[in-house]
Amino acid sequence: MRFILTVLLCLFATMSQAAGLKFAEIPASAGGPELKVAIWTPCAAAAGKMTVGPYVLDATPNCPTVGNNLPLVVISHGHAGSLLNHHDVAEVLADSGFVVAAINHPGDNYSDLSRTADMSVFIERPADIKRLIDYMLGAAPDAQRIDAEKIGFFGFSRGGYTGLVLAGANPDPLHANVPCPDPQLPICRQLRRKQVPREPLTHDSRIKAFVLADPLDEFPTAKSLKDVKAPIQLWASQFGGDGVLPETMPALAHTLPNEPDYHLVAEAGHFAFLAPCSLQLAKATPQLCVDAKAFDRATFHRALDQEVLQFFEAHLN
Repeated sequence: MRFILTVLLCLFATMSQAAGLKFAEIPASAGGPELKVAIWTPCAAAAGKMTVGPYVLDATPNCPTVGNNLPLVVISHGHAGSLLNHHDVAEVLADSGFVVAAINHPGDNYSDLSRTADMSVFIERPADIKRLIDYMLGAAPDAQRIDAEKIGFFGFSRGGYTGLVLAGANPDPLHANVPCPDPQLPICRQLRRKQVPREPLTHDSRIKAFVLADPLDEFPTAKSLKDVKAPIQLWASQFGGDGVLPETMPALAHTLPNEPDYHLVAEAGHFAFLAPCSLQLAKATPQLCVDAKAFDRATFHRALDQEVLQFFEAHLN
């Protein structure tokens, strides 16, 4: 009986832990501009609430990290997104012993839209994530606690595109089934003129497993995906949106060299993969927060977060 009580107390203590959350900056260098970083870590403090702008987070600010040989998951947001867009996934992973790091992609985030409609961001996004991993394994305060052989990736929309490139894919935007929303946008004019950047893309074999949610599919052929070997969990919304067409997700799943762990989310639009919104955020950006009446985002995310956790536990631990 004493043993059973001890086990229950340990289980309760584990369940009541919070994710620690700290913010950092990666300085500008020859490799690229400054990167703003959010880092979630396992934390021994009791769970609490933390407010950052319009976000309400289940996190403890600047909580000392617990554990060693921890797996790392890096997060890439979508078009004009934020490093907090997927905070619920990050919190669940950190609660379970992962270090999680997310960035604002320069020129393509909510506070800096300077290059969001330019082809150059599609070259630079994977390089941003490589710099993030370099930082987390090098200069970050918790670098010595991270196992460099256990790195995963979570990406949404353009972040999913970013993950496929990092995994070894080579995009073919001239033949991809991606609509241009406005023919006057720089990116649409560049595609009409076939002005595709020729800079080398950044692949990163350190990443061992990928979760991709409604990725922007710039990879229309098996040739463009032939070098993608890492395990992938692929999530698709029923209705798509923001340049992601519903038919491209099953096509991508079929074209990948290895069959992904594929999930089609019924009644979901593209932005259903963003964390459930606070009242303040829903009021400010209803287009990102309001779902179809038949869809419950909070319930879906409880299932999504656990599926993502189980996938990374299976492939990184």
